[in-house]
Amino acid sequence: MTHNTTKHNFSLTRANKEKTHETTGRVIWLTGLSGSGKSTIANELEKLAFSDNKVVKTLDGDNFRLKLCKDLGFSQEDRLENLRRVSEVAKLFVENGTLTICSFISPLISQREMIKEILADDLILIHIDTDLETCKSRDPKGLYIKAIKGEIKDFTGVSSPYETPNNPNLTINTTTMSAEEAAQKIYIYYLETIK
Repeated sequence: MTHNTTKHNFSLTRANKEKTHETTGRVIWLTGLSGSGKSTIANELEKLAFSDNKVVKTLDGDNFRLKLCKDLGFSQEDRLENLRRVSEVAKLFVENGTLTICSFISPLISQREMIKEILADDLILIHIDTDLETCKSRDPKGLYIKAIKGEIKDFTGVSSPYETPNNPNLTINTTTMSAEEAAQKIYIYYLETIK
């Protein structure tokens, strides 16, 4: 398909905005099973960055699907499109000099490769490595019970795969680390990458 569009370049650059905001734009992408602790850690991480006077925005899986991606289902094609949209939105925030936290299951290696292609060196991939039994025991939304009963199809960890990341920047195990400790570890890593 041909589009009659032209990219416009604007006077204010990312460097201008990062200097003014005193924030280096990056995307901290949390991947892991439902119930692994991604949203809880994202919340703690956002508070931590904000308290350090960073410009920060969190994009959360459920919130995104309620708004920008409410037209999408959970087929592999729709999941990929959901993550593509998230990645492009995250890129816009990063180009504005914003630390952007993304909390999405993003279960497949191929999906994360696409995310990496869009975000390139701005991506910090964090694997929230919480075992399936712990996630089931938490089950904050009752989704595992429904998936096991067959009420939810293609549910990651039950009837759909989660492929462990090959080379995440960090791996966090929430069975041995609190959300606050995890956020601190991730934030320190972010600060080290922007030195």
